[in-house]
Amino acid sequence: MIEVEVEDEAWTDALPDAVAVVERAATAALGAVMGDVVVLLTDDAAVRAINARFRDRDQPTNVLSFPAAESAAPHLGDLMLAHGVCAAEAKVQGKTLADHLTHLTVHGMLHLLGRDHVEEAEAEAMEAEERTLLASLGVADPYRPHDPAHGDA
Repeated sequence: MIEVEVEDEAWTDALPDAVAVVERAATAALGAVMGDVVVLLTDDAAVRAINARFRDRDQPTNVLSFPAAESAAPHLGDLMLAHGVCAAEAKVQGKTLADHLTHLTVHGMLHLLGRDHVEEAEAEAMEAEERTLLASLGVADPYRPHDPAHGDA
């Protein structure tokens, strides 16, 4: 089960189908894995507070992933996404908010499933998995450089 909670209405003001976008991306990332996930669509201040508390980084970020302990099964973990950061990144990168939200949801879900990008080889494998999942959802490669002169999105 994927539960999406909208704490910051800016998400649904900017993207009325934000909940459906998250559900679709999370379902694709889960594949055949059975488990529960909670996704919180919130604001920068909430993400900043949690980022400071749990990661010693006093700043907002786009997505935070909190894998659950194995003893919490079937709960896999929780994601938090900050509207302001995500919207600003989408604009700078020339992407729609829906595509960026899809990418960040897939990215966060892969973290919940044990993927990481600390080491270069891990990063390459995780990015390849993201590209494959996103392509299946009709979302362009998020790691391809954006070229505003050619209208790339």
